[in-house]
Amino acid sequence: MEMSQPYLYVRPVTSADRDAAAALLGRGMADNPVHLMAYGGDDRSRAHRHAQLMRALLRSSPSLQIEGVDRGEALAGVAAWAPPGRCRPSATTRLRLLGRASTFGLGTASRLLSWNRRWAGHDPDEPHVHLGPVAVDRHLRGQGIGSLLLLRHAQRLDAAGAEGYLETDRPEAVGFYERFGYAVVDEADVLGVPSWFMRRPAA
Repeated sequence: MEMSQPYLYVRPVTSADRDAAAALLGRGMADNPVHLMAYGGDDRSRAHRHAQLMRALLRSSPSLQIEGVDRGEALAGVAAWAPPGRCRPSATTRLRLLGRASTFGLGTASRLLSWNRRWAGHDPDEPHVHLGPVAVDRHLRGQGIGSLLLLRHAQRLDAAGAEGYLETDRPEAVGFYERFGYAVVDEADVLGVPSWFMRRPAA
């Protein structure tokens, strides 16, 4: 008997399930190249530490918009974005993130700060919607969940006539984002691994 595929449903992520979203971001991004360099350690410890950092970010960033994909009854993917003029964390958010990062040790905190500064230095001066973090639970990659999130995001940008911007350290993600209208505008080595900075022109 053929089993039916779980239904994929896109919905806003509310405050009630932001911890679940942070845990998913931790798992889904633990194998990102920059994370391997920043956190070190094994896969489980990287996932745990990044989830803690994401929990602090999501809890202290009221302007951050978050959407998720439910696969059946479980959250399977998450995409967050900041509206124009709000992509840089507030002083309060930066302090909370730094406080959380400091619990990982001086070396890790220093690498995380360096990574953040390098990426932030590429932010466009023009108004833009800043996409990220984005992740799909690793055992569910390749099932269209990321495409569903990006299609919704691209439609939202077009409806608003807004420019999009993102960073990625995953080589395979560059082609993925290009399918949704993004183009590489700059590249840099961050913590010894390549990063790509991508923009999507306003419709």
